Amino acid sequence: MDKDLFNDLVQSLTEAKAIAKGKAEPSRRFKFVTPDVKVLRENVGLSQNAFADLMGVSVKTIQNWEQQRRTPTGPAAALLKIVSSEPKLALKLLHAA
Repeated sequence: MDKDLFNDLVQSLTEAKAIAKGKAEPSRRFKFVTPDVKVLRENVGLSQNAFADLMGVSVKTIQNWEQQRRTPTGPAAALLKIVSSEPKLALKLLHAA
């Protein structure tokens, strides 16, 4: 491994350790806000079954999201954000698939 790369990695780990211990502030923070799935589903006028089919997940998954036992992640979270931003367009495109 290149010595400069190694030193950069060590520096990054040192900074991460300080941040984790509260001795330093991170240079930036990312906050991901997941829409309220139940409100979103109701706003688009779909049943849990229809919304589950649209999202490509099980009804149980929709129920878990709605009752906040689970949080959507990855592609599902991205798709929910799209549906919440542009519901008519999202529904049109997803129903066409």
